[in-house]
Amino acid sequence: MSSALLRVLLLALLIFTLSPQRSDGQPGMELEEWCIADPQTPDDELQKAIDWACNQGGADCSKIQANQPCHLPNTVKDHASYVFNDYYQKFKHKRGTCYFRAAAMVTSLDPSHDSCKFDYVP
Repeated sequence: MSSALLRVLLLALLIFTLSPQRSDGQPGMELEEWCIADPQTPDDELQKAIDWACNQGGADCSKIQANQPCHLPNTVKDHASYVFNDYYQKFKHKRGTCYFRAAAMVTSLDPSHDSCKFDYVP
């Protein structure tokens, strides 16, 4: 094999290795993911998870307060989804998860609505 051909093959292998991979292993951009409340989780469990995320967890819960962009709809599930996602996006690269004692789940559908924008951090 000629050295020129070997260089081309090695360069192609290097480029493929360094290119972004999707979570399904295919080349390309990583899939966007948000963390939301599991709709089957009872409100009292969601509220406990919200309380933890807002107090000990470091999530920014200011946007779910009255007169803020994510207050409406004013449901425990909707507030939990915003808070869970805020925590997940902040800490997913530091071992933070979207678990919340099985009260949450990952989605590839952007849960943003109206003036309430859910952050996504690549």
